[in-house]
Amino acid sequence: MKIKETPLKDCYIIEPTIFEDDRGYFYEKFNEQKFEELTGMNGHFVQDNVSKSSYGVLRGIHLQKGEHAQAKLVSCLEGKVWDVAVDLRKDSPTFGKWFGVELTPENKLQLYVPRGFGHGFSVLSEKAIFAYKCDNFYHKEAEGSVIWNDPDLNIDWKLPEEAIVLSEKDEKLPTFAENNF
Repeated sequence: MKIKETPLKDCYIIEPTIFEDDRGYFYEKFNEQKFEELTGMNGHFVQDNVSKSSYGVLRGIHLQKGEHAQAKLVSCLEGKVWDVAVDLRKDSPTFGKWFGVELTPENKLQLYVPRGFGHGFSVLSEKAIFAYKCDNFYHKEAEGSVIWNDPDLNIDWKLPEEAIVLSEKDEKLPTFAENNF
């Protein structure tokens, strides 16, 4: 397992060491001990979620706040997604900055999104199956969000705007400026 730093403090790309031969491949998807040793971050996860989406679906930008904040380890099991993390920690040197990475089953990359970050992804393939591990349980009352097309964040979702498909809830999220992070 290799850990690559992103431009955002405490946000990492995890690249597995892959062992391939004529039978196929093998890799360790996650190792809590190695992760903690390489990053100094807690790698204990308590909840796994999976979503299936079609081309153009954009999910986000979501987060859990306060004592219910969640760190996430995300990956794409089928298809291709553009995954985005936004640092929403006021005391962070990268507050208000975002980072994106393409996740596919072929590149086998994962993104570690720490507590206090917003997270979202857009589907670039015909369909995608997306998985995320969370280090805390979901609580509806702790939800936070930022609208996908926030002018201050100016995120490139790698899709034409007319192709973007949002949930009713995600169409009405507050802007970055309207939030009190």
